[in-house]
Amino acid sequence: MPKSHGRVLVPFLLLLISTNMVAQKSLVFGFIVRDEISRRPDPFRHLKSYDGTYNLGDKHYWASAAFTGIHGYAIAGIWLLIGLGFGSYMIFKYFHGSSTTPVVEYPPSSYILMFSLVVLFTILAIAASSVVLAANNGFEHRVERLRQTIFDAGGDTRHTIRRVIKVLLSMQTLLSPYNSQADKMLNVITHRLRRGSITIQQFVDKTRHVSDEAIRTLYVTNIVVVTVNLVLLVCALVLLVWHWPLGFIIIIFCCWILTTLSWVLTGFDFFFHTFAEDTCSALEDFQQNPQNNSLQIILPCASSESSDKILVQIGSTVHNFITQLNYKLREVQGLGLNDNGGNSVGTRGVCDPFSGAPSYSFTPDLCPKDTIPITELKYVLSRVTCYGENSTGNCANEGRFIPQASSMILFAYTQSVEDLVEIFPDLQSLSHCSKVRQAFGNILQYQCRPFRRSAQILWSSMLSLSIIMVLLVLTWTVKAHQETGRSFDTCSITPKSS
Repeated sequence: MPKSHGRVLVPFLLLLISTNMVAQKSLVFGFIVRDEISRRPDPFRHLKSYDGTYNLGDKHYWASAAFTGIHGYAIAGIWLLIGLGFGSYMIFKYFHGSSTTPVVEYPPSSYILMFSLVVLFTILAIAASSVVLAANNGFEHRVERLRQTIFDAGGDTRHTIRRVIKVLLSMQTLLSPYNSQADKMLNVITHRLRRGSITIQQFVDKTRHVSDEAIRTLYVTNIVVVTVNLVLLVCALVLLVWHWPLGFIIIIFCCWILTTLSWVLTGFDFFFHTFAEDTCSALEDFQQNPQNNSLQIILPCASSESSDKILVQIGSTVHNFITQLNYKLREVQGLGLNDNGGNSVGTRGVCDPFSGAPSYSFTPDLCPKDTIPITELKYVLSRVTCYGENSTGNCANEGRFIPQASSMILFAYTQSVEDLVEIFPDLQSLSHCSKVRQAFGNILQYQCRPFRRSAQILWSSMLSLSIIMVLLVLTWTVKAHQETGRSFDTCSITPKSS
């Protein structure tokens, strides 16, 4: 019982972190996932292998996972350097170059070809941008659903803890006059559970805020970059028809920057995709083999041994109490344990909701018909209690053989056992981490596959957009160079004749 706080708090914190992509440096959690995680380059170790597992409290895991998007970051850097070099060259040529540069004559077919390529790549870029926006919305929806599953599990866990605390406080009130040791033990347990409940709530609030910011940042960044890119694509088509050279050059410059950003987002989206794969693979590994998993070290509920011992102790205590109680009831059987209606306590006494040794399984629905539930025992006690206002003779004639003082003590223990039986399913849920397991199962069965797929679609669509934008910007550059020094009619593809 005093260790129940640890069994509830640690696994739930693990669940919150492992599905919301928030690295808490103060907590170290691990899963055994795929071998390739340990082979990833770690920027914090001079690109040596990470040589670790899926550990959300380790900055080296996050660095190695983020490094998987290096292709996007590298291409973004190269593209930016090319743009700076090309722009510097054009500025130098403009201020120091010859003003009498000869105009090269191109056949009309070349203008038609370049125009067709520009229109084709622009249409492809618009289509890819639309796919990115749709994938971004779908991914945000999947992540939000996953987060909601986690936070619902947190709320259910806290409600369960509050129910247990309420019952334990009631037991403490009942037993404090008669058992100081039990009173102290219950006080410690309720204090730890209350502190654990507060800690969980604080962690949920903080995690909800941080994860919401991270998800919103990714979501808004993708929308802003792609939307601005869409606007510039439309503007480029208009300027292409109007043949405004300065405006076209401005569009090329802006789209060059946006292409750089899209490659950065490609790398970041791939990192997000990698993290989704790691997370779902870790949960699958835990579900398939929870006993041989690095999660076993920090998740006590993954091992049934420790929690089952406590539940067996509780079952043994209640079983022995009811066994002794029924023994006493059999001793006084026939001494007035029937009410006026003729309903007896039952030839076998009070129902024992726990089986015998060694398992002490909780089976409240399997009570024999000739027993009464423990919830009715307090009414039986009231009928056989000799209260102070009654004389001894009257009590004997009425079958009231239990003194009032003894009845009060017996009632306190009986009510405490009844309360303990009432919250035993909650204790089972907390000890076995049922809410955590249910949340894991829900994510694995219904959410991991669409979560992975949406992350992959977002990354691949952003990659496609980035590639198309590179080709489009290069085509625009060639087209701008082709039209330099030439005069066009509005909506004309080929230039005017000299």
